[in-house]
Amino acid sequence: MRTNPLTVLIGSYTQDSGGDGPGVAALRLDPTTGQLSYDEMAPLPVSGASFLAAHPSLAVVYSTNETETGTVSAVALDGGLSPLGDPMSSGGANPCHLTVHPDGEWLLTANYGSDTAPGTVAVHRLGADGRLLEPTDLVVHHGAGPVAGRQEGSHAHQVLVDPAGRFVLATDLGADAVLTYRLDTFTGTLERVAVNPMRAGSGPRHLAFAAGGDLVFSADELSSTVTCHRYAASDGTLTALSSVPATTAKDVVNQPGGIVASPCGRFVWVTNRGADTVAAFRLAGSALEPLGEVSAGGTWPRGLALVDGHLLVANQHSGSLAVLRVLHDGTLTSPHPPISAPSVVCALAL
Repeated sequence: MRTNPLTVLIGSYTQDSGGDGPGVAALRLDPTTGQLSYDEMAPLPVSGASFLAAHPSLAVVYSTNETETGTVSAVALDGGLSPLGDPMSSGGANPCHLTVHPDGEWLLTANYGSDTAPGTVAVHRLGADGRLLEPTDLVVHHGAGPVAGRQEGSHAHQVLVDPAGRFVLATDLGADAVLTYRLDTFTGTLERVAVNPMRAGSGPRHLAFAAGGDLVFSADELSSTVTCHRYAASDGTLTALSSVPATTAKDVVNQPGGIVASPCGRFVWVTNRGADTVAAFRLAGSALEPLGEVSAGGTWPRGLALVDGHLLVANQHSGSLAVLRVLHDGTLTSPHPPISAPSVVCALAL
């Protein structure tokens, strides 16, 4: 475990995106104690900074700007937080997730869409210094599901690259599907290679790969479940193996949010918006066994990040960032009170 403090960036909804947060702000995490404190760097007013992703080799971070007229931004870490070029269109409404391809040359963005606009996945070329260049592709999702008010159309919610770097996976909460693409790393275009149907009405939100890459877990927002899938790295297809409730809380409408898996592949953790908990699970074969759940340290826990044996929990509605310590058996404990972080929705450790 590291002993030097780590820089943690948090993203929040700003006033022009329905919140009261600063945008992107920097904190310091003591990995030994789990204590959080604010860094000296001044916050950067990035509109609707609902998800952050780091460049694999440059001191650059990318942010969604989650509004109806969606954009994405590049932020340089040069002793402070500063814009790297101007924001660029994300290719759709309400961008909610993004990731950088492992080669560092492409930014992939999932646009949730709106009541009238479908979900999309966009690709941008990145410059040698990490700045956003021209968009190279935009794929439109189609489909719907049975949940009224949430699944009248497609809603892309996450885009990520599989552990082998071969395929790009995009979850679609509205269409109950995970779509698999192959990225042409010369042209920056996406070729659809598979559509993986999920359980009707489940609303897959986010995925997390187990160590080894042969299993992947989904946080199912609309059915309040966590599902273990077999992942075929040869063709990018998923096969559901088992599913468990995301929370044991009764008489509450619950929506799982963030999901992460341990580096050892034995444990999975999920935030529960509604129950306001973080649930822990142990992998037994292809089945997930509940280990219990603890308070998220606030209300409406959305983003979840694993950092050196600690989970950072972004509690959106209470405006607090909590730290939970991961014990050797995968269970969780809270070593310190949460820190104030207005409208926080995500965290990224550098």
